[in-house]
Amino acid sequence: MRQEVTRAHKGWALDSVTLYNDVTKMLKEDVMNPPQEGVYVYGLYLDGAGWDRKNIRLTEPTQKVLFSMLPVVHMYAVNVGSSKDLRLYQCPVYKKPCRTDLTYITSIFLRTNQSPDYWILRGVAALCDIK
Repeated sequence: MRQEVTRAHKGWALDSVTLYNDVTKMLKEDVMNPPQEGVYVYGLYLDGAGWDRKNIRLTEPTQKVLFSMLPVVHMYAVNVGSSKDLRLYQCPVYKKPCRTDLTYITSIFLRTNQSPDYWILRGVAALCDIK
């Protein structure tokens, strides 16, 4: 995706393009058209945290609920700037609950009220499959 976006934007260098994302309020059924740029991703589950749909941010998990479904995530490429939001948790995405370097896919950015270190210590991750 990075190469496609770099080719589409004149003057962008591949080295300065990175993947970014926005978690939407939409469910899979609400998506009617593809985004103008990037892709919509659905079917991700949060392990170790809950998701507040109203405020679009990480929350404490509900008791006795192991996995929380994430709404549709819009992934796209941006030309890198050095601004970094301190309230974004860089959440790893794995294929399966067995978290190894072989099942690691990428990271997504999730909004939070706490420091990202809080979620790192809790071991929060996104999973494609929960079986």
